[in-house]
Amino acid sequence: MGARKHIAAEKIKEARKNLYFAKLKGVPSSPRKMRYVVDMIRGLEVNRALGVLRFSKKQAATDVEKLLRSAIANWETKNDRKAEDGELYISKVFVDEGVTMKRMRPAPQGRGYRIRKRSNHVTLFVDAKTNDEK
Repeated sequence: MGARKHIAAEKIKEARKNLYFAKLKGVPSSPRKMRYVVDMIRGLEVNRALGVLRFSKKQAATDVEKLLRSAIANWETKNDRKAEDGELYISKVFVDEGVTMKRMRPAPQGRGYRIRKRSNHVTLFVDAKTNDEK
């Protein structure tokens, strides 16, 4: 790696030290289905979001719940203390498209239909509320 890339990578690394996030990569569901679940919790307080995810009927909600718990644990590890009730909220969450596996399905007259098995990546940021946000 060149010197300029190394310096840029160090700046990014330094900027991420005060961000609290978790990533979930390669989830075997389409990004569209995952975005329905993510839109339900965007901007909510963490405990309320966990409740919404717990009682959601969507299959993707279990993956997002596990990711949210991981982000909370990351926040607690970086700050060396437990999060208080109502202190954390979901500041940013987004879903990106992952690798698409292409499969063939037999079709009439010797043809084959293409099946696209989509996957996605979810990134979830949590942050603490400041005094003026409470």
